[in-house]
Amino acid sequence: MNKLELKAKETDIEFLQKKAKQLRRDIVEMLYRAQSGHPGGSLSETDILVALYYTGRLNISPKNYKDPNRDRFILSKGHACPALYAILADLGFFSKSELNKFRKIGALLQGHAVTDVPGIEFSVGTLGQGLSFANGIALARKLDGKNFKIFVLLGDGETQEGQIWEAAMSAANYNLDVVAIVDRNKIQNDEFVDKTKRMDPYAEKWKSFGWKVIECNGHDFNSLATALDNAENLSGPRVIIADTSKGKGVSFMELNPEFHGKAPNEEEYKKAIEELK
Repeated sequence: MNKLELKAKETDIEFLQKKAKQLRRDIVEMLYRAQSGHPGGSLSETDILVALYYTGRLNISPKNYKDPNRDRFILSKGHACPALYAILADLGFFSKSELNKFRKIGALLQGHAVTDVPGIEFSVGTLGQGLSFANGIALARKLDGKNFKIFVLLGDGETQEGQIWEAAMSAANYNLDVVAIVDRNKIQNDEFVDKTKRMDPYAEKWKSFGWKVIECNGHDFNSLATALDNAENLSGPRVIIADTSKGKGVSFMELNPEFHGKAPNEEEYKKAIEELK
């Protein structure tokens, strides 16, 4: 039995799988109501976020999300905010009714994550900035003598950005205690990542920048648990490369570039919800 299963009585694998399916339904519902948003990357990152938020790994709650000693989770690929919104609503950071107003003018939940939303650490629009922001928090933490955790979630297409590698060099140079997680879902915007710009040898790139590299199956909770355990037992900059599938959980969205930024129509919505029961 691994640490993920031991964290809390209710956080066994079956619970986490059911929770992930529920959240994927919430994501599909949100995007269908809005007729706008990014389903593919939201669905691919869901299991990663569940493994962080529902296992006691993060000291973040509706009661302490402004506490200077809280753990930090930074969503760098901010267009994939529906998954994080669904989790924060489920955990009580704000009313779940807000999900029904996703992307509406004047509503709390907009198409890219902003710090107006309880539980959101970083306002993001342009990709490639989250790791730099995490570095800044890590440097401040050093100066303040604090010891909270810092996780940052990146997209694999996002890591084509030069700023990511500048931040990677800086983290290694200052030996910053940061855990990056790459949602390696193989699709960016409307094309496969490798057809846009080939990333392999991917793990070796991170290693050459001075990072400790951990690889896992981003849709298997035991594999995620092992990766997160390993990351917690290391120090300095380390990256978990999570092998995922864009659109995971919905057959016609999975590994389909068309659903990077396209909301389901009524027929697609009904089919997706049926598959996620």
